[in-house]
Amino acid sequence: MMLILIAGPYRSGTGNDPKLIKKNMDNLESVALPIFRKGHVPMIGEWVANPLIELAGSKEVGDEIFQEIQYPTAHRLLTKCDAVFRIEGESKGADQDVEIAKELGLKVYYDLNEIPNAE
Repeated sequence: MMLILIAGPYRSGTGNDPKLIKKNMDNLESVALPIFRKGHVPMIGEWVANPLIELAGSKEVGDEIFQEIQYPTAHRLLTKCDAVFRIEGESKGADQDVEIAKELGLKVYYDLNEIPNAE
């Protein structure tokens, strides 16, 4: 069983439009269940970061509070993860996640079929 961080676009290409951000979040979440069904635990950084950002009093996506919490959350999670699943789409944050994962020696997957079933 692996803890797998799902990395991909969240804000990228949205102009901070809430509808487009939700679409990106839906894309991230769309692979969580298939990963779970392979016997692993899927993780999305925003699942952890978004409630913290709200609790800290963020007024809008991308503000100072958002910046303080958003990317550091994923980077901290990576130290506990076994792998990253990078979904398609341009994203500086997701690319950073992949680089950090590689530095930590984690597996990086780009296709659901690459992820083995848990033993």
